[in-house]
Amino acid sequence: MPDAFKLAFGPFAAPARGILVVFCAEGVKFGPATAKAIAPAADLVGRAAKAERFTGKSGSALELAVPEGLKAVRLVIIGIGKGTALTQKDVVKFGGMAMGKVPAGASEASVFAELPNGAMSAGHAADLAQGARLRAYAFDRYKTKRKDGDDEKPKSRSVTIATSDAASARKAYAEREAIADGVVLARDLVNEPANVLFPEEFARRAGALKKVGVGVEVLDVRALRKLGMNALLGVGQGSVRESRVVVMRWNGGKKGDAPVAFIGKGVCFDTGGISIKPASGMEDMKGDMAGAACVTGLLHALAARKARVNAVGVIGLVENMPDGNAQRPGDIVKSMSGQTIEIINTDAEGRLVLGDVIWYTAQRFKPKFMIDLATLTGAIIIALGHEYAGMFANNDQLAERLAKAGEETGEAVWRMPLGPEYDKQIDSKFADMKNTGGSRWGGAITAAQFIKRFVDDKIPWAHLDIAGTGFDSRQTDINKSWGSGWGVRLLDRLVRDNYER
Repeated sequence: MPDAFKLAFGPFAAPARGILVVFCAEGVKFGPATAKAIAPAADLVGRAAKAERFTGKSGSALELAVPEGLKAVRLVIIGIGKGTALTQKDVVKFGGMAMGKVPAGASEASVFAELPNGAMSAGHAADLAQGARLRAYAFDRYKTKRKDGDDEKPKSRSVTIATSDAASARKAYAEREAIADGVVLARDLVNEPANVLFPEEFARRAGALKKVGVGVEVLDVRALRKLGMNALLGVGQGSVRESRVVVMRWNGGKKGDAPVAFIGKGVCFDTGGISIKPASGMEDMKGDMAGAACVTGLLHALAARKARVNAVGVIGLVENMPDGNAQRPGDIVKSMSGQTIEIINTDAEGRLVLGDVIWYTAQRFKPKFMIDLATLTGAIIIALGHEYAGMFANNDQLAERLAKAGEETGEAVWRMPLGPEYDKQIDSKFADMKNTGGSRWGGAITAAQFIKRFVDDKIPWAHLDIAGTGFDSRQTDINKSWGSGWGVRLLDRLVRDNYER
């Protein structure tokens, strides 16, 4: 973020300046520390709540500018409803809502981590902080002129989470900060324009993970040719930007334990190649590397919080362009697995990248499971909109664990079918398979069936089609960015709950 965002924890105390954000339950009921802090303005709050018909309903807010009796320049009261059995997801959302009520021109804010029945736990105070951090994100590094009204925007913003045990909350936030940093990294990568973030530059930025203890290996075109990754190389052969594969390894588990593996599609820009896309909306194809961005952000998060697991992230980085050397419809390529592929549509390129990278990951690392993420098909958006990512899996336990992690983080997945009936649609007359099903029907499924042909069925595997969630997705209380960083929190939670020793 260009403007510095500073987050701290402190004791309950009425702030001497800035914005004060507090929470109340239905009936406008406050916790004891909150009630004490706003006591000088209690009558004003009561009259304003009555006038605005504010009752503390979940998600509602009451704002008072220059509240009489308080030194704060603005008092914001956010309703949490009945306030019983709040989940971590709820509290993170409330942290985002609180940050959303802090105007861009405000340099300081205090958020009281208290419910009507008393102070939030240290963990919940840290969750509030994480929500605020994620909501504060903005990608405006290329703007040279401020909008009207932004002249007073401060160079830095400071938010203090007031709590009964600041030291414990600060300790609890350390892990949450690592995860937020991973989300921010993923958002930055997705938001970057393709003239800045091309395969070699993406690989260079992934190399920065060495600072948090991640081992990073970059495979160039020569190495990829030697490995036989012709499906991946075929996608990028029309671009002047060379393709790359980046291998990131975090060894926080027991020595010798099989790693968990994450694979990301990293098409840094997708014109569609010879099967070129319509001009309208093509600019969004800078985000066709959101899967690779998620994997990179996830490896940062796991390493920064010292996750007790061995993990590997492998991303295939290409640019799909239509020059005289570009792959043609009708071409046949031999993948690293030895299987041959007839290219029907050069805009069905992500599955070609994933096929080679998944095969490579399985053969080299023999992981406990593999999860790939890709902004793969428009068909999944037709099916699920922007609310869920499509999940395809060969293993029920892995699918159930992913679904649970999605419920707990709000990064939801919905399981879609796989079956031999769909396989018939990608059989080719001239090669082992073709890269599209040849019709509009079940496009997300036939894409998953294609990828499955490169998966060793002995290894639990899931494919997440994040075309509807990876970029230009639904805005939430903790995300107002075009690039969402979707999947980092989901997969971190999956690992934390099920695979750390």
